[in-house]
Amino acid sequence: MRSCRVALLLVWGTATVGVSAVTAQNAPSEAAASPSSSVAPSLGGAEHLYRTGKFDAAIQEYQTLSTGPQAALAYVGLERAYLRQKRPSDAYAAVTKAAEIAPTLPDVQVGLGEAYFRQGKIPEAEGEFVAVINSGAKNARAYLGLARVSQAASLYHRAKDMIDRAHNLDPADPDVTRFWTARLTLGERIKALHDYLAQDTDDDAEARTALERQLILLQAQSALPVHQCRMVSTISSTQTDFRQLLVGPNRLRGYGLDVKLNGDTSHLLLDTGADGILVDRKVAEKAGIKQIVNTDIHGVGDRGPVGGYVALADSIEIGELKFRDCYVQVIEKNSVIGEDGLIGGDVFSQFLVDLDFPNEKFRLSQLPPRPDEPAETAALESGSNPTSRFHDRYVAPEMRSYWPVFRFGHMLLIPTRLNDSEPKLFLIDTGAFNNIISPDAAREVTKVSGDPNLHVNGLNGEVKNVFRGNDLKLTFANMRQENQDIVALDTKELSDGIGTEISGTLGFAMLRMLDTKIDYRDGLVSFTFDAKRWH
Repeated sequence: MRSCRVALLLVWGTATVGVSAVTAQNAPSEAAASPSSSVAPSLGGAEHLYRTGKFDAAIQEYQTLSTGPQAALAYVGLERAYLRQKRPSDAYAAVTKAAEIAPTLPDVQVGLGEAYFRQGKIPEAEGEFVAVINSGAKNARAYLGLARVSQAASLYHRAKDMIDRAHNLDPADPDVTRFWTARLTLGERIKALHDYLAQDTDDDAEARTALERQLILLQAQSALPVHQCRMVSTISSTQTDFRQLLVGPNRLRGYGLDVKLNGDTSHLLLDTGADGILVDRKVAEKAGIKQIVNTDIHGVGDRGPVGGYVALADSIEIGELKFRDCYVQVIEKNSVIGEDGLIGGDVFSQFLVDLDFPNEKFRLSQLPPRPDEPAETAALESGSNPTSRFHDRYVAPEMRSYWPVFRFGHMLLIPTRLNDSEPKLFLIDTGAFNNIISPDAAREVTKVSGDPNLHVNGLNGEVKNVFRGNDLKLTFANMRQENQDIVALDTKELSDGIGTEISGTLGFAMLRMLDTKIDYRDGLVSFTFDAKRWH
């Protein structure tokens, strides 16, 4: 048996959490280590219902078992079913009962880790998963949990190793399979996703539709050049002016970039809370962008997803950089986003991104090459073709002052203290005008009240329930801001979407005072504030 050694390091502010797992050469057999391999048929039946998406029936069966000898495992099953139904409060209550019954049972520890992860307590989740691995238990979901933690911490090589081990232990677990499939090469991923969709899974209708559309997109992508969205210009860095985007004659909405799509210039809002490039249908039609597959566009608002499609642009130009064969998303409904479109910061994840808002400058430069590796030719991240090369976070000597963040796809979450609370995760979002906090997080530290005169609009329409929080101090990285009055709105849909708690956002009104540098590749950020400029 191959030796397994895990070493993880997560940094929150100035506090470091490090966990390492011992060699598991003498681990017991899988049957002895995993309680689920020798459970009563009724418990196995409940798990089968869970794995095939019949959550109500699974919950009913788990509840029946929760008073018997398998009570701890039944409560863990309840927790997972509740999480899949997006009922986190019920999930936390269930796993708490499991921990009261059998706190050292590996499946219970993994359940606690999964609950911590959903709560945004990622170091605590890491500790539970590693403890199970240290115990020698061959628990596939412990490796899955550790893979999710590693992915969020930009430890991509370790995430790939962990999910491969999870898949080897339990390839029938759909949660494991989804994570594993997303890290395969393009051809492997097409086959694996096709096979996955040919069977019963635990995906709801919306998630399954998204996977089916993803398969169509991957199949279309397989016919494109290997270096999709490749750079064709001969330079590797650029500087350009930000364009002020106004609401009315005088109010600054945000900063945008002039982006040429097939030679036609559009003004796109630079939005670190958005994914890829999103343009208005009229912009797409004018530029002659070719439609590939229909999709739904999700964002803030209570009207539900907005119709749209994924399309292919022959060329994209930003400053002096030119790229070929790049995907963009097109939104069908005009004027929802208020500008020609949005461009997410994640598009530039192969560059060091400098958002110098105070001086209205946007800069891209090459990231420091990893040791013993040549510098790579950068490209735009506009597609979903995973690479077969996986690297862990690299902190170059010149970037040791940068702060680590957790990355979930295009979202960068930074640990943020509310007054003197334990850190919570806030989204760095230049597309949101103001700082925002979830009502639940605000209520932990301050008074929250409704405000019928406050209106918040997002990509998916107006937000119905908006509140205000008073007397808050936000502390993140090396920054601190007093918020005497902050908008509070529900972030549950965002949190459910990525599987961890987003307690708020850091918005443009504050970020515009900072020179923000972002290394998406390694999950690192730097903030510089010139107090004299804003005195």
